[in-house]
Amino acid sequence: MASNSVSGKTGKEWLQNWDPNDEANWDSKTAWRTLWVTTYALTLGFISWYLVSALAPKLNNLGFDLSKKELYWLAAMPGLAGGGLRLLWMFMPPIFGTRRLVTYSTALLVLPLIGWSFAVRTPSTPYIGLLALAFLAGLGGGVFSGFMPSTSYFFPKSKQGLALGVQAGVGNFGVSIVQFMTPIIVGSAMLGSTFGGPQRFVNKAKGIDKSVWYQNAGLLWVPFVVIAVILAWTLLRSVPVTSRGVKEQLDIFSNRDTWLMTLLYVMTFGTFSGFAAQFGLLTKNLFGDFANAPDPVKYAFYGPLVASAARVLTGPLADRIGGGILTAFSGVGIAGSAIYTAVQLSPQSSDDFGKFFWGMLTIFFFAGIGNASTFKQMSMIFAPRQAGGVIGWTAAIAAFGPFFFGVLLSALAPKSFFVGVGVFAVIGAVVAWWYYARPTAEKHC
Repeated sequence: MASNSVSGKTGKEWLQNWDPNDEANWDSKTAWRTLWVTTYALTLGFISWYLVSALAPKLNNLGFDLSKKELYWLAAMPGLAGGGLRLLWMFMPPIFGTRRLVTYSTALLVLPLIGWSFAVRTPSTPYIGLLALAFLAGLGGGVFSGFMPSTSYFFPKSKQGLALGVQAGVGNFGVSIVQFMTPIIVGSAMLGSTFGGPQRFVNKAKGIDKSVWYQNAGLLWVPFVVIAVILAWTLLRSVPVTSRGVKEQLDIFSNRDTWLMTLLYVMTFGTFSGFAAQFGLLTKNLFGDFANAPDPVKYAFYGPLVASAARVLTGPLADRIGGGILTAFSGVGIAGSAIYTAVQLSPQSSDDFGKFFWGMLTIFFFAGIGNASTFKQMSMIFAPRQAGGVIGWTAAIAAFGPFFFGVLLSALAPKSFFVGVGVFAVIGAVVAWWYYARPTAEKHC
């Protein structure tokens, strides 16, 4: 990271002579203020990104006529967009700076939040229109690869495990928030008169016919987005990182560790993001035809909640004992819990839901551990400017998790898919141990 001013990046917005690894000159107040403002904005990004996962399982009850494959694809589309957009956002922190990047990116979140409020009121909305709105929801996933590297510029290496673990972990809570709050928001008439009339929610099998307000699921968060935009513009500053543009940042791809860490982050965050998007639909498709079937929306938020909490708690631990050993541990845990859950995918009644549910929570728990430990590794393996690029790149590839999980679940038997997840996690655990965790590893971290 450059500690001198960069041409064209002067003025009150830009910090000069900034070197977080120089304890005597590090302004911790500025760093922590940046962390909390960007974390708040990132949480709203995840709420937008996973809004579709909270809506998709219930669309047919609102009058839509979508097949299981169409619903899987709909829940997968934000992952395709999130991954693709992260490939763009990963280059933005050195170019735009934290203040402008966070402000403008957060403002874009109003597009999917408002767009879905109109779509759910109109069952005649064409499927291509729903896919387009699902793609726009991916904006909330794309910003991650800009926010996280940008925040890393503000903290010394000794504190990056904690800082990035907190930011990503708290940001990930946005998944649980939107999946938990959506059933409450849409079932309340409190906001109905403000944002429009109700829809009819019909489930003939269970004899349900009631009024709901699904437009509120997205609109409720718009004021929070406006607040985040104001906070970002007024409170954030930017670090002038030495970079001559996109071309220079491409040097990360000649580094073997970039590709190894990509594999490991796909194993951890790819698993988290993929299952977080599909957990509700999996529950509905596996158990929905049974008597006393579990409501998928009431259970889907638990997985992301467990993973997010594990990510927050593991950050400080990774600072103390290193990320490599925790990533290897995460891989073993994901593998074991995925294989266990694979055996629970041929239920005979709704009574079998408990085993499937706890198996899924265990997968999320170990994925959350790995989400934190991999970020600690990247901050230790790479120089600060490269670390920002690698964090952005790995996050972009792993963000395709919801897309690939949705596509594969629409094409494969669930048991085969879960076994495949387990085998991939075993490979990841071996890579983490051999290259980063064993005592004689070249880059032990």
